[in-house]
Amino acid sequence: MSDAAALPGQPRGGVLSGPATARATNVLAPNASAMTLDGTNTWIVAEPDSDLAVVIDPGPLDDGHLGHVIAMAEKAGKRVALTLLTHGHPDHAEGAARFAELTRTPVRALDPALRLGDEGLAAGDVVTTGGLELRVVPTPGHTGDSLCFHLPADRAVLTGDTVLGRGTTVVAHPDGRLGDYLDSLRRLRSLTVDDGVHTVLPGHGPVLDDAQGAVEFYLAHRAHRLAQVETAVENGHRTAADVVARVYSDVDRSLWPAAELSVRAQLEYLREHGLI
Repeated sequence: MSDAAALPGQPRGGVLSGPATARATNVLAPNASAMTLDGTNTWIVAEPDSDLAVVIDPGPLDDGHLGHVIAMAEKAGKRVALTLLTHGHPDHAEGAARFAELTRTPVRALDPALRLGDEGLAAGDVVTTGGLELRVVPTPGHTGDSLCFHLPADRAVLTGDTVLGRGTTVVAHPDGRLGDYLDSLRRLRSLTVDDGVHTVLPGHGPVLDDAQGAVEFYLAHRAHRLAQVETAVENGHRTAADVVARVYSDVDRSLWPAAELSVRAQLEYLREHGLI
């Protein structure tokens, strides 16, 4: 068995569902796959002494899961008052409209097409519900509409797909852009250095107890992959598919389509910077 403390970000072992910090509880969606890992993490976030809760990423359109989220909040003495989305991918957002119907809550997101209600989300916004404070952190790159939520009271950040609890994420070209993603990782690193964030509450996989270590690993991994792609192109591998076969030969082939999206983003980045 591997020592979790030696892995990037120090992932927690044990059951994924349940309380993760004083204010955040995970309800794991039943949609495990190669791309979603154990499933989507739906987060219930609330002040301990408040009867109001915020739900982040209701997940897939699955009435059983959505009902379970509501039941978990009610078991803790909370009423869901607001729904937030980290981004619009279906495994995070497909169930949002149904969840809003069940809870009679607005849905706030960066993308206007995903909102239900009058308010969206933007950089610098601070969401306050029942005394809870969540600071909106723009983190485009995985997708153009990706956001993270800084939870200062728990020295935590909810990262959606920008940082995962296990493995690394896809830069979903053409919507996702590598330059944006690197900037977003640096923004998250600043939260760990300047704001004392030490816990990552990801959209998939286990909680990470070393936020700075996780972000540093992601930055190093991206630099390594980018160098590999540049070398592959210099050696005559011109198409994204050819580069994937060369650079990602050690990765399960079922993940190659996702890897090709990241490679397309890497090739675009290299061209924009005059490196190929």
